[in-house]
Amino acid sequence: MKFDIMTLFPDMVRTVLDASIIGRAQKSGCIEVACHNIRDHACNKHNNVDDTPFGGGMGMLMAAPPICRCYDAIVENAPADERRRCVYLSPKGRAFTQEVAKEYASLDRLILLCGHYEGIDQRAIEEIVDEELSVGDYVLTGGELPACLVVDAVSRLIDGVLPASIAYEEESIAGGLLEYPQYTRPVEFRGRTVPPVLLSGHHENIRQWREEQALALTRERRPDLYEAYIAAHPPKVKKPRRKKKPKAEGEE
Repeated sequence: MKFDIMTLFPDMVRTVLDASIIGRAQKSGCIEVACHNIRDHACNKHNNVDDTPFGGGMGMLMAAPPICRCYDAIVENAPADERRRCVYLSPKGRAFTQEVAKEYASLDRLILLCGHYEGIDQRAIEEIVDEELSVGDYVLTGGELPACLVVDAVSRLIDGVLPASIAYEEESIAGGLLEYPQYTRPVEFRGRTVPPVLLSGHHENIRQWREEQALALTRERRPDLYEAYIAAHPPKVKKPRRKKKPKAEGEE
């Protein structure tokens, strides 16, 4: 899968995405991440990409022409049947979730547009953007960090990025619940000990403990997730066992 990031600060993006697991995934060829400097597509001698908003107001807006020219250069030689989407990182967009990450992972190419200053000219959004996406209800200085977040979350779902699918299928949130507590050596640390069940070697008891812990944590900290999970996974009700009639005297 290929990620194209349209930004004014490509070095900022590369610093994050060229490291750790995502960096190794690029080197192995599992994914491809390309950063495109919107400023390279400015059409004036000063390479300006922003201007004052019509109607007045504070701050500057990113202009439509450099953004659209940058996008055109990205898709110029793309295959006609390429499954791609252009996403603008914006607080006005739909919320980014694990389900959205799975949706994006099925594409051939994801193009991420990073805004800056007070945003971008609406005409650029109408011209090239397929959807707007929000990573949370807070304000950032630009779309670069959200873009990195999206690339990271989606990349983990691509074959070969992680050692096995279980590494992402059973992790926190992915299965609908928060993750259970985990422990490693030493067994005792500052008076706190590992729950005995985890030292028992009894795999079924450990599985049940982890499930109970995940349910309890989710119910306490994310009741919205808990209710959605219970609605999708109603608890199984065991049918009472029928009691055998006692045999009458003389019956065999």
